[in-house]
Amino acid sequence: MGLKEQQNCPSQRKIAVFIVLAFIPFALFHLCFNNPFSTIDDTTLQDSAANVVLTSYSFSSSQEEESQEETLCDYTKGKWVRDEMGPLYNGSSCGTIKDGQNCLRHGRTDSGYLYWKWKPNQCDIPRFDANRFLDLMRDKHLAFVGDSMARNQLESLMCLLSTVSSPDLVYRNGEDNKFRKWRFESHNVTVSVYWSPFLVAGLEKSGTMDHNVLHLDRVDDRWGNDLERFDTVVVSVGHWFLHPAVYYESGSVLGCHSCEASNCTEIGFFDIFRKAIRTTLKAVAGSRRKVILTTFSPSHFEGRPWDSLGACNMTEPYEEGKVLEGLDLEMRRIEMEEVTAAKAVAEGRLEALDVTAISVLRPDGHPGPYMYEFPFKNGVPERVHNDCLHWCLPGPVDTWNEIMIEMLRRWRV
Repeated sequence: MGLKEQQNCPSQRKIAVFIVLAFIPFALFHLCFNNPFSTIDDTTLQDSAANVVLTSYSFSSSQEEESQEETLCDYTKGKWVRDEMGPLYNGSSCGTIKDGQNCLRHGRTDSGYLYWKWKPNQCDIPRFDANRFLDLMRDKHLAFVGDSMARNQLESLMCLLSTVSSPDLVYRNGEDNKFRKWRFESHNVTVSVYWSPFLVAGLEKSGTMDHNVLHLDRVDDRWGNDLERFDTVVVSVGHWFLHPAVYYESGSVLGCHSCEASNCTEIGFFDIFRKAIRTTLKAVAGSRRKVILTTFSPSHFEGRPWDSLGACNMTEPYEEGKVLEGLDLEMRRIEMEEVTAAKAVAEGRLEALDVTAISVLRPDGHPGPYMYEFPFKNGVPERVHNDCLHWCLPGPVDTWNEIMIEMLRRWRV
């Protein structure tokens, strides 16, 4: 090699080094955003997939906007579609079903009502995952507070959870199982139910009193005294407000409903229902706890007396197009308005579990005459008592809990 060529070599090596160094930043940039050795595990992938369900995302160039809370898709609009998989439990495998809602054990002959699922227009609702629910509620206390519809939803949830873990009944008090508490030791989860048909303080009518008495400015102590123990509370009432009652506020008589024999002013119950919901939400949403209000559950007596044959003998859901009206519409409207107002000042999480519109399409899901065991074993009677209000278990009310688990999952993100 000549002297001139030797002098050119250092320059060439410098150029080569410069080129290599120049490419390093590009290689690092590519590696950071396309890492083939990512440490994402199967659980993370499953969670990511689950986050898409019942969720709509809006993408943005701002990191602050990207971190905003995801929004739940509108699960209230959709239709009931056939589901050949059927329920996760039956009337024999779950021991917490009230006899009057155990339709199959009471001899209901048709089972088609068990093979439907709710399909929202914009998304899908996953099948209830009991393990995931218990994981979401680990070390927490979930309380259902309200009337028999709250208990109906509670018993559905207990049956769903019992498919993977047997709970211990640790407390029971009151007639007809109105106050109960269970423990899932595997996850340190407590689930309880509190009978409180008005949510606010009051006295239920009895043999010596033909009307209810409500005090609208304070909640019922039977659950209010335990409020600080709750991490998540589900409230659900409605139908008891239709009964005759006298209302008090600040110690004075405010008026009454259906009280011809009483010496006070008839004021109906819609505004009273609103006041009771407002008082309750103010009490439960005044902390960091999570609050779910299950909206009004419609009945399907179809204009017939409750003791008439065939008061609710439908065997399939209504077609699309059935709209809310009358009592169902007004009670739901009040609840949704009060939840919206309470959310504006709530410290914790507060949401409506809006089941009214999806449930009005399920006239086939009630016990009907099978609220009693084998009602036709001695032939067809002229009169038969019907329950066209509560829901068979298993049945449509299981869908409420499938939606609820998605609400809790979203809050956990």
